Amino acid sequence: MSNEFEKGKIFSYDKSIAYAEKAVVSKHILKKETGNISLFAFDKGEGLSEHTTPFDATVFIVDGKADIKIDGVSNVLEAGESIIMPANVPHALLAVEKFKMVLTMLKS
Repeated sequence: MSNEFEKGKIFSYDKSIAYAEKAVVSKHILKKETGNISLFAFDKGEGLSEHTTPFDATVFIVDGKADIKIDGVSNVLEAGESIIMPANVPHALLAVEKFKMVLTMLKS
């Protein structure tokens, strides 16, 4: 059984994932050996602690507001905005208010 979204079916990022109290929820849109596209919902105050990944990744904010720190620099993003998190550079995410995001990571 696949945990990807069903191909050939219309979906909405915003309606495809729900917020959960005091939690981070995630779903795979596509998961391949060459990269992943994932959908996340963060409750206010939730986040991901500082870490690095070996690949570049883009974040697109679907709803709400997030503080994305890249190499210690704070970037506050709102719905409709995006940022690239470079490979091997420390980054962290924090929900300034609850937010939903699409994370696209391409492996090279």
